[in-house]
Amino acid sequence: MATLEDVARHAGVSLATASRVLNGSTRQVGASLRTKVELAAAQLGYRTNVAAQTLAKGASNVIGLVVHDLTDPYFAALADGAMRVAESQALMVMVGTTHRDAEREIAFVSTLNAQRVCAVLLAGSRIADPHVTRRLREELDRYRDAGGRVACVGQDLLGVNTVVPSNHEGAAALARALAGLGHRSFAVLAGPPGLITARDRVAGFAGALEVLGLPAPQVVHGSFDRDGGYTAASQVSGATCVFAVNDVMAVGALAAFRDRGVRVPDDVSVAGFDDIVTLRDLVPALSTVRLPLAYMGARALELALEEAKGIRVESVAGEVVLRESTRELI
Repeated sequence: MATLEDVARHAGVSLATASRVLNGSTRQVGASLRTKVELAAAQLGYRTNVAAQTLAKGASNVIGLVVHDLTDPYFAALADGAMRVAESQALMVMVGTTHRDAEREIAFVSTLNAQRVCAVLLAGSRIADPHVTRRLREELDRYRDAGGRVACVGQDLLGVNTVVPSNHEGAAALARALAGLGHRSFAVLAGPPGLITARDRVAGFAGALEVLGLPAPQVVHGSFDRDGGYTAASQVSGATCVFAVNDVMAVGALAAFRDRGVRVPDDVSVAGFDDIVTLRDLVPALSTVRLPLAYMGARALELALEEAKGIRVESVAGEVVLRESTRELI
């Protein structure tokens, strides 16, 4: 394998000049010398040592993206938005999946710091555990003290640039819309009790029903995925409308009702949250709260890469979308 010294010798230039051309130095090299070095590198098949560049410059051209679950279309959409911004900036993206393990998330940040990535983007809800949140925040502070940049999609709890989905407000708007269809008896497939995103959506939905003078919904907890929705829906009785706190749980609920011979929306209406693109062809089409997921991922990475001082927190509103999975009660 050709070395940098081989390239310099072949091009007839100094080792320093070859390094400036091939290793991304900010010092300028004349056009003729640059051409000689690039031609020599191509002829010898020289490949830049990215690890050496990272050590020399103090940061790589790599973004660390840490998500909860890439099999969940919610996180896939966030990642897609972030990756498009990274591509426009000639940056690479390294993805880590935590599987909702808070300890794994902290470990990822520590590893990314050791690898000197230029920015870290965390996508996913915080959990209701102040001790874990404090430890993650301390790990992020160590990374930022070393020159790293950070942004988060989720709750504003980490002291970093954050894009905050309006979970509480979106769920409240959905409750009002469903009540406007005539529904008075609700169940909520509430996700894990310790997940703040799920808590906020349940609170927003139930709070809006209370303001309207309607009975409190039946609340059934379960995992934040399709199987959690299926299991939780199997415990619902007496409701005319079921709200699942994310779309993949709603898909599980639809399957559970179908297996029980319960017709949607004839016998019970179902709504979700997020408006995941890959589920828009679902039959019946799912009523939900639309979040601009790709935009959220893109905007978070933009905030991480901006040089502006201070922490920025931006809220993103949801939009209620009523489709065939819910119907008006006469």
